Amino acid sequence: MIFNYQIIIEYLGTDYVGWQIQKNGLSIQQIVQKALTKVLGSKIKVNGSGRTDAGVHAKGQSANFISNREIKDKYKFLNSVNFFLKKKSISIIKINKKKINFHARHNVKKKIYKYIILNRETFSPIYDKKVWLVKNKLNVAEMRKGVKFYLGTHNFTSMRAASCVAKSPIRTITKAQINKKSDKIIITFESKSFLQKQVRSMVGCLKYVGENKWKAEKIKSLINQKKRELCAPPAPPEGLYLEKVFY
Repeated sequence: MIFNYQIIIEYLGTDYVGWQIQKNGLSIQQIVQKALTKVLGSKIKVNGSGRTDAGVHAKGQSANFISNREIKDKYKFLNSVNFFLKKKSISIIKINKKKINFHARHNVKKKIYKYIILNRETFSPIYDKKVWLVKNKLNVAEMRKGVKFYLGTHNFTSMRAASCVAKSPIRTITKAQINKKSDKIIITFESKSFLQKQVRSMVGCLKYVGENKWKAEKIKSLINQKKRELCAPPAPPEGLYLEKVFY
């Protein structure tokens, strides 16, 4: 008999090449598979809900795996697998048994990404490599105007990486909002899927708006022009978090 399990994974992506296994360095997927294989006693392959780039973090990455061993004590299982992960800045925070046809990537309905900008003049040892430190004071009111232009269905050619392999540049953004908490600016995006570096590119453009280098309306024209070379530099990976995946 075989069993299908969904796991929710939290990690700091700082020291990794990203979620997906690659030849050029250590990935989250590789570490998680190794830990699961040790605990379950057979080779485990993990399917993630999608890739996160090098340096990007997750509070709620979703994945699934097939096992011929039933996990009866979830608490014991989580303690065992996290014993191998705790020094790796990775934690499996939840496990659920699923129907055999559940697939963490194919069944995704929407994802939420959050980007955190620390907007102050001084470096933070507490938030180092967990936020984007922007020292110039940003105009959040203008950024809020700009973020609305991302809402809806658009061709995001101007905001995808050159190496993006997605068949279509069309994406639908169902939520795009900005909240300010003290010296943190938190930008939230929701969509079924995102192009490679799309969120970071969108944030980079918003920073230009916040610095008054661009008018908010420039974002609308940038989307319409569909030229990647016109985009602002993408925000660095350390401020980006995969917050939650919905099915």
